[in-house]
Amino acid sequence: MQQKSPDSSNKARKKIFMDSIGVLLILLSPFIFKLHQYLPSDPNATISFLGIEIDNHGFVDINTFAWFLLSKIVPFYLFILWFLTCKHWWYHIILIPATMYAFQIYEVLFSEDNIVDSKNILWLLPVCMVVIPLVYFIRLKLYDKYVHGIDLEAMEAELTALKKKEAAKSNDKKIDKFISKETSTDSSGYQSMSDKIDTKLSTDNIESSFKQFQLRFSNWLRPKF
Repeated sequence: MQQKSPDSSNKARKKIFMDSIGVLLILLSPFIFKLHQYLPSDPNATISFLGIEIDNHGFVDINTFAWFLLSKIVPFYLFILWFLTCKHWWYHIILIPATMYAFQIYEVLFSEDNIVDSKNILWLLPVCMVVIPLVYFIRLKLYDKYVHGIDLEAMEAELTALKKKEAAKSNDKKIDKFISKETSTDSSGYQSMSDKIDTKLSTDNIESSFKQFQLRFSNWLRPKF
């Protein structure tokens, strides 16, 4: 029986733990949204949570403020969980509604304006400009591959292999041309430096040069009348 390594066991425990948290958050989402019903409806009432005092934040009362805030928080974390667990090719598009809720939460908590859900659509445009072309590009690649049967990566790999093959052929032609040139030069009488030295220092050449020198020396010593 094959035993699992400690690393794989730790990874499995961690994955099960994270999946359990996600399932628990989804299960509790309706109850989290209903928490606002247990908050006071008095316009002047405040509550303290973890040492932080919370008031109505410009709403009629804390109950209304919590209802409005939870209506943004619950969909936001559900979209985040969906994005992290989705295995479809279009999962990036989930970032658009998730980002919309994130901007709405920010506007509720930190905006000093009395009007909410007004400017966050303009903040969402840069996200849309990045995510939508990315998803469309992925969709085109998948459509070409599985509908038209065009595999761009395979075509690119094939083109790269052809380029390498052509480059190898070009190098082989250059080497063959260089060798044929050297061979034709040698056959036409060209001698390398080592061949020239061997020719000049050969025994026959040395003897012939010595005889020429002896003949010239004897002619020089011969008396002239």
